[in-house]
Amino acid sequence: MTELSDDFDENYDRFVVEVAEHGIVWALEGEDGFAVCPSLRHEETDVMPFWSSRELAEAVCVDEWEVYKAVPIDLEEFLDDWLPGMHEDVIIVGINWNEDLEGAEEEPLDLLEDLEEELG
Repeated sequence: MTELSDDFDENYDRFVVEVAEHGIVWALEGEDGFAVCPSLRHEETDVMPFWSSRELAEAVCVDEWEVYKAVPIDLEEFLDDWLPGMHEDVIIVGINWNEDLEGAEEEPLDLLEDLEEELG
């Protein structure tokens, strides 16, 4: 597995390409549901992070996040249900966050558009 870049835009682009290629998105799920945290860029908005590989998702499962495990989400379900639902619920998408829980935060419909464009 290649390490994430320090460039969040590059990590975002990597997510789009890898997810389109493999057809799977990785999220973190615990006993109380999926991992969500406050946005650093949008006041009073939550972020739900996703990764392009199991290894990248598992890398953040330390300290207070060790209660989560990486779970796969089928790309079609992610595009059809997750992203529109997150948009309706006003939840931002976190993309390929690093081990410090830093990375791109995007509007769900922007990610949807980018993934559909990548899928052709």
